[in-house]
Amino acid sequence: MRLSVVRRRLEERERLLSPYAARSFESRGRETPEEPSPVRTEFQRDRDRIIHSKAFRRLKHKTQVFIAPGGDHFVTRLTHTLEVAQIARTIARALNLNEDLAEAAALGHDLGHPPFGHAGEEALSDELRSLSGTTDPAPPAEGFRHAEQSLRVVETLERLNLTWEVRDAIVNSSKVREDILAEGYGTPATLEGQIVKLAD
Repeated sequence: MRLSVVRRRLEERERLLSPYAARSFESRGRETPEEPSPVRTEFQRDRDRIIHSKAFRRLKHKTQVFIAPGGDHFVTRLTHTLEVAQIARTIARALNLNEDLAEAAALGHDLGHPPFGHAGEEALSDELRSLSGTTDPAPPAEGFRHAEQSLRVVETLERLNLTWEVRDAIVNSSKVREDILAEGYGTPATLEGQIVKLAD
């Protein structure tokens, strides 16, 4: 398929990014190949798919942090996600990296997070341990990890068919302790993915 003038212009702009930036036209692709969009780059398509997903809309019902439990102001996962996306996009712009990739990864980074923040994640891990009959703290691979669940959401539940770069940034967005996991685990392959991890 011949690329449209709009798509060509978008890709020409990507060529002006830092040599360290990820470019959508050099993406490692999708699980299921698709025809290119005439008016959006691959990372822009990913961003739009995430925004229009049911999982993204459900973030508005999940609390993240209670600022004033006695008051009416609390942060939802949606609010937090939009803040992370804005910060990631700003940092990517300042470093002349791919803003669309940073934004897409930031918008998808918490799609698998349970309600009640990390306390909800710990409760699910405790439940998994009780079901397995052990009282030992489960290694992260055996406990509930929201980053891995986020990847399941976009791949299995929503079937968004995102690019490899966005999926890599999503699954590696969670902060992990290096003494628990092998060296290099949890490090996004792109600088844009690393920005999302820092912005979070």
